[in-house]
Amino acid sequence: MTQYLVSDALPLTQAVEAVAFFVPENGSLAKIEPSLQKDYFPNLEKLLKDKKFTGGSGQTFVLPCSVGKKIVHLLFIGIGNPPSRKASADKEKETKDAALETYRSAYAQVVRLCQTHKLSSVAYALPAAKDLGIDDIKNGQLFSLMSEMAQYKFDQFLTKKDDQLQPLEKMIAVVDKKAIAETKTGIKQGEIIAQAVNRTRLWVDLPANIMTPIEFAKLIKDLGKEHALKVTVFEEPAIEKMGMGGLKAVGMGSQYDCQLVIAQYDCKKKNAPTIALVGKGITFDSGGINLKPTGYLETMKEDMAGAAAVMNALMVIAQFKPNVNVVAIAAVAENMLSGSANRPGDIITFYNGKTAVVGNTDAEGRLVLADALAYTSKHFKPDAMVDVATLTGACSHAVGPFFSGLFTQDEALAKKMNSAAHTSGDALWRLPLIDEYKVMVKSDLADLCNDGKTKYYAGATNGACFLSNFVGDTPWVHLDIAPSAFDVPDKPYFRPNSATGVATRLLIDFVMEWK
Repeated sequence: MTQYLVSDALPLTQAVEAVAFFVPENGSLAKIEPSLQKDYFPNLEKLLKDKKFTGGSGQTFVLPCSVGKKIVHLLFIGIGNPPSRKASADKEKETKDAALETYRSAYAQVVRLCQTHKLSSVAYALPAAKDLGIDDIKNGQLFSLMSEMAQYKFDQFLTKKDDQLQPLEKMIAVVDKKAIAETKTGIKQGEIIAQAVNRTRLWVDLPANIMTPIEFAKLIKDLGKEHALKVTVFEEPAIEKMGMGGLKAVGMGSQYDCQLVIAQYDCKKKNAPTIALVGKGITFDSGGINLKPTGYLETMKEDMAGAAAVMNALMVIAQFKPNVNVVAIAAVAENMLSGSANRPGDIITFYNGKTAVVGNTDAEGRLVLADALAYTSKHFKPDAMVDVATLTGACSHAVGPFFSGLFTQDEALAKKMNSAAHTSGDALWRLPLIDEYKVMVKSDLADLCNDGKTKYYAGATNGACFLSNFVGDTPWVHLDIAPSAFDVPDKPYFRPNSATGVATRLLIDFVMEWK
């Protein structure tokens, strides 16, 4: 476990093996640390120029240097162009958004460089919180959160560990003396959030023979006890009795019974609003009888990322204790094919009484979410409801790996979600959800069809349109995290072929910022 410290002493005076410097594009090192060239490395700027290090965003350079009687590795991380205080309000916000993401990556790059060079301790000056449009608490949170996310690794099943990925022993944040107390508070918060994000990643990375629907429910029961949350688990007989035909149908082909898992945080404040977080939890998605081809099957353990995110976000919310009631619901099943699996052409009845013909057994996520959304809307009557799901490959084609798709017809909720995306770093891109598209999921055989009419093309919107039939009048947001839940490239705080924990940070900020 990394020890996080805060100091107002210069980074080069700290007892560490490495000192990191964040260098703006074509910036002067004399302004960053005047003593660096004067006392330690007179020709440093010339060397960096010769090595073509300009401070461009994402550039790095490592240089061992004699500091007193010890060797200290100087880590230079380029941050591109910093925010301008003379820019227009809109331009300044846009630049600060980019700067926040630049520093998320920069903090992770420090960890990567330390691991590569086997350095166990590092110090660096945090940027001024006001230049990023945040406060000192959020600045400290960013520091520890991204450092911990960068250190995540899924190696439980390796008999020989990669020694380059050992955790750092000590990280020191250097800030102005007036910012020390709030930065420390933020660091503690960041560690709590990071634990939840990395636990989400672990659950998604675990193979489906270990992370079964039953095991998922057990994990939530255990965490619920730890955080004094009410946890209710409906198993398959109860699910069938309640008339949840979608959840029951998807789980029929598996040896593992489906589960509806509910965890509740009660703020104890009279007349407090309630927010519901609903997650798709397909622990493995074979596609069912509409079997996925080779090349798509291998990572389908990731299809429960939405359920993992909503539950782990709730565990943080329970510790931060906002004046909002929050309920997290996970519809959990394994979509397999067998003699008892549901078939194309089957007609099922959902919890709210609506019917759907199964046009494609690989469009199973909307079937389990339909029951969960209908149940949540009826029993909890939330002021806002958010579902999170790895729902469609179409969304990945629409927005690429760096965004999740945002669908809603509620402008106030869209604004709140986009604000949380800015502060959390879980980026969103809004896609169309309009009444004119809702005809695509209508059927002549039942109320709905789960794969819809192909002539409208909009596959990601198709899924959102189907789900809109199960939310009633509840203000609702659908998040399609299929693009961003697994194997996101080019981000140093993620790892290749591994889960990202996406939406965990987003949901925490969404709830904590609720007014």
